[in-house]
Amino acid sequence: MKKLIAAALATTSLTGAAFAQDTISEFRIGILGGENAQDRMNSYECLRAYTEEELGVETKLFAPADYNGVIQGLLGGTLDMAWMGASSYAAIYIQDETAVEPVLVKINLDGSYGYHSIGFARADSGITSLEDMQGRTFGFGDPNSTSGYLIPSIEIPQQTGATMESGDYFGEVKFTGGHEQTIVAVNNGDVDGGVTWADGQGEWEDGYNSGALRKAVDAGLIDMNDLVEIWRSAPIPEGPIVLRSELPQDVKDKMTALVDALHDVDPDCAYGVAAGESLGFDPITHDAYTSIVAARLAKSN
Repeated sequence: MKKLIAAALATTSLTGAAFAQDTISEFRIGILGGENAQDRMNSYECLRAYTEEELGVETKLFAPADYNGVIQGLLGGTLDMAWMGASSYAAIYIQDETAVEPVLVKINLDGSYGYHSIGFARADSGITSLEDMQGRTFGFGDPNSTSGYLIPSIEIPQQTGATMESGDYFGEVKFTGGHEQTIVAVNNGDVDGGVTWADGQGEWEDGYNSGALRKAVDAGLIDMNDLVEIWRSAPIPEGPIVLRSELPQDVKDKMTALVDALHDVDPDCAYGVAAGESLGFDPITHDAYTSIVAARLAKSN
């Protein structure tokens, strides 16, 4: 593994001397919410180990209870890297344009980097469309989630002509705490329907190729035959892997190259980090997220 990563990094033209001049004492990776903390830590353990080997410093994983924990960690400098949702990245950018740098984005099997907010309900509920959800209980994930809140809170009112306030269109609107919590809540009948994220590619029975549904299937939490898709958003740009801007440049270069090469070097590790099947990660810049920043600003006004 070490030789393969070293080969992948050769194109960065880094030198040991450069690293020695501007060093870090540890590296801290934040993991956005979406599934329980232990599963998140397990999925990223391989990346933690590779990072520690590559940088030569202790590497730690942090899995806060909600999205805001990662946002504040990056803003405050207590985290060095994270895979953000587009809305969470926008939240950081709005508060401090210079805090982080987007460097990579997950690529779907068809070469795209978009995904969808997927509305779903239990198959035995009689709910087959958004119209059937009128007067029923609807579950959001996290206020800082793109697919679990921001995009559906914009697009669903455009379709229904009503607000997302409880009692307007939906009988009650609840925040579940995250994608996995929404999936479990719908599956258990605690809410009638909800939204989560998926690439929308592949088979429904598998939870699509990647996303929260795929992770829930892999974890044995759900049988997709018990659920039905009732709504789908327009394509959303996949969120970026970001690095804290104040990191030494050689550290940023090494981490970008490491994650960029991960799919080729260790497909199983890349599967866990990317929440399912993908072609790995490719470079991305802030320009891909200007529409999400604008949408988030519009919601706050």
